[in-house]
Amino acid sequence: MADFAFTRQDETSVASGAVWSCRLSSDSSLAATGSADFSAKVWDTFTGECLVTLEQGHIVRAVAFPGGEGRPRWLATGGMEKKLLVFDLSRIVDGEGDGGAGVKAVEGKDVPVYEVGAGVHGGAIKSIVWSRDPNILTTASDDKVLRWWDLRTREMIASYVLDALPSSCELNSGLSPSDPLDAVLSVAAGKNVYFFSGSSPFPLIKKIAMPRDVASVAFNGPARKFVTGSPSDTWVRVWDFDTEQEVETGRGHHGPIWTTAFSPDGKLYATGSEDGTVKLWKFTQGAYGLWR
Repeated sequence: MADFAFTRQDETSVASGAVWSCRLSSDSSLAATGSADFSAKVWDTFTGECLVTLEQGHIVRAVAFPGGEGRPRWLATGGMEKKLLVFDLSRIVDGEGDGGAGVKAVEGKDVPVYEVGAGVHGGAIKSIVWSRDPNILTTASDDKVLRWWDLRTREMIASYVLDALPSSCELNSGLSPSDPLDAVLSVAAGKNVYFFSGSSPFPLIKKIAMPRDVASVAFNGPARKFVTGSPSDTWVRVWDFDTEQEVETGRGHHGPIWTTAFSPDGKLYATGSEDGTVKLWKFTQGAYGLWR
């Protein structure tokens, strides 16, 4: 189903520019990075080996794997080229066996790839989110537009114009704990945070005006709380989704907090800061992990 192909590079290569994004596959066997060296790379997380370098025409700002069980066969990338590309990794990874033993590069093979929505993005693609439906992708770009794409038709099926440039876009747990397919897309843009349904037609659930610019937002659906980081201070803040009030403040970083994320079980969240550290914060009562 490929339209064109990218050539595999030496697997011992490393990123030579700033890494703008990184994603793990759902089974944690693969990692993908998007870099300022005009490439995306796929890595074996067990050996640290670079399996493939996907050279592109400009800085790669976003990468995404589909969810689901097993090793992924697809990788989506986007960035300053304003192109949403989907790569077929089936020639690069061997799905047989457990752990890292089954992951290997295939010599002399090209990597099939196709473009989705050619010419539609009016700005750099900053985020890519693969929904719970493997056929649907979401992009957030510097033209202030969220777009939902159907990979079967390669056409846009929904869009939403934001009030400011997006700074984060993540798929989080939904508001219905009994429904494993329920999900919420949380977006930070300027002084607003947005929460969209993860199910078609992807309506806006809630838009909340914040007292300051927001660099990142992560949502915990079952707890009905969300966490934000700001480019203008060093504190991480926890908010109540229903009352829209701040309920907790975390102090400890020494620089702006550019990224936030909840763990899959929702019992802790992580923050990444310009101070060069990642911090883990407990979000549950009683003992958990390193907290006793």
